[in-house]
Amino acid sequence: MKNDSWYNAFLETIGKRYPKKSQLTQALISLLSLEREAVYRRLRQDIVFPAHEIVKIALAWNITLDEIIGNSSNQITFQMRQMNYLDPSDEEVNFLRFVIQSIAYLKNFPDTEFMDICNKLSRQLVAGYPYLNQYYLFKWMYQYGGTEQENIPFSQTIISEEKQQVTKEYYQAIKLVPISNFIWDRNIFEYLINGIKYFCSIYLITNEEKELIQKDLSDLLDYMLEVATKGCYPETQNKVNLYLSELNVDTNYSYTFTPEANICFIHVFEKFEIYTFNTEMVANFKTWMQLKKRTSIKISEVDEKSRIEFFTKQRQLIDAL
Repeated sequence: MKNDSWYNAFLETIGKRYPKKSQLTQALISLLSLEREAVYRRLRQDIVFPAHEIVKIALAWNITLDEIIGNSSNQITFQMRQMNYLDPSDEEVNFLRFVIQSIAYLKNFPDTEFMDICNKLSRQLVAGYPYLNQYYLFKWMYQYGGTEQENIPFSQTIISEEKQQVTKEYYQAIKLVPISNFIWDRNIFEYLINGIKYFCSIYLITNEEKELIQKDLSDLLDYMLEVATKGCYPETQNKVNLYLSELNVDTNYSYTFTPEANICFIHVFEKFEIYTFNTEMVANFKTWMQLKKRTSIKISEVDEKSRIEFFTKQRQLIDAL
């Protein structure tokens, strides 16, 4: 079987995901929960990947049937993985931990770069602030949770202890990425504050809960001012570039790029992403997103006047909430 053309095409495809064999090996160890020698034997073709492992790899790495059998369709596929963030299953929690392990592994590669263009605060930043994180989950439940759950108040949007722990681990892991870039819509905090005011007006968020969210928002603003001033995460000293867009941002886009592997995301329905590992698409995505800098100003490290003006205005908005 190891000489079958489709199987060789499959091995070639997963090799393209991680061109360096050491990276491919580590990714397969993490994904399949195998010993290193077991992965080596599969890659040497001493034994073949069983069908259930091929399916798991294909689903996790967005590999199409055409790619597995070696057909060239010139189509670029995106995948969306739905996730129950309020009450995740064991499988979903394991997937989140796999994501965290993958992010943490990127610290070993100094050219790794993350970039996010956003009109709402990134999950990477919100994850460190429990009430702010709960607010985003509550808002998502209200908008997309189904008719039976439309009126669940903020107080009943309960996040399990396990999910809280995974969120903390995620918040710590993202600071290990060597280079991070954020391009913010100038009204990013105003959009958020308007939403909080709306839910207060229909009594789904109490004044006491609003103050807790406000405190988290104030702490996040202080933290991001420190990040912007230093140009890095203070905990890890890893580089952070912060830009303000002069044009409105219509949704959140992001990519994670390394010489070994890359992926791009389009964020949809608040909590979901559609993504692809397609090399050509990621390269185009990276180019398009970098061009966004042409209509943005950098406020991290440089342009102190613009940085102070922006953060002062956000402070006023938060204090008036």
